[in-house]
Amino acid sequence: METVLKEYQVYLFDMDGTLVNSEPLKGKALALACGDYGSNVDFNIYKDVMGESWSVVTGHFFTHADISPELAEFNRHFRTHYERLLAENLELNQGAKSYIEHLNASGKQCAVVSSAATWMVDNILSALELRDAFQVVITQEHVTKHKPDPEAFHLALSKLGVTPEQALIFEDSNAGVLAGQASGCDVVAVRHAFNGKNDLSGALACIDSFEEMLAA
Repeated sequence: METVLKEYQVYLFDMDGTLVNSEPLKGKALALACGDYGSNVDFNIYKDVMGESWSVVTGHFFTHADISPELAEFNRHFRTHYERLLAENLELNQGAKSYIEHLNASGKQCAVVSSAATWMVDNILSALELRDAFQVVITQEHVTKHKPDPEAFHLALSKLGVTPEQALIFEDSNAGVLAGQASGCDVVAVRHAFNGKNDLSGALACIDSFEEMLAA
């Protein structure tokens, strides 16, 4: 990582794609749910809307699949597939666990700030035994405006009692980077195989692994 970052008091992490490899799994679950309605779609179309609100994501899949299911019913199909895929394939991104443990040991506060539903975030934190590593967890249900609106980050900062200048955000989507910038915080973008279509240029730095943060 070329940019030298200052030391912060608080570290805010997006969940999907940033901390864990769940974005491809989410795309696959969406495609499988469309398959339950008799439509075959390529899960890679999720790359076009990764990081957007759930209504945008599902609308994108419905358009490609040429279906118009009742959303609550579709969500039940999605959840069944997603929970199975998470149970079979969920992994923390490289260096994430070591970095979070390092921050905790250094007395830093950490939070998850995710646009995902609470059940998704809880499933992942429980499966990876990470719940106690985060002092605050913000999910879709805690806000009325979603990324790229900064509401979720503002809420996390308020709960942790710090100013934007004291916090660093990790994100992996264009919407997330924009939300981080709008919150007044510095942002580090995480690159991975599924977010190549996202504009991450607004971030202060880009990393491919949290091991780069440990080495900084």
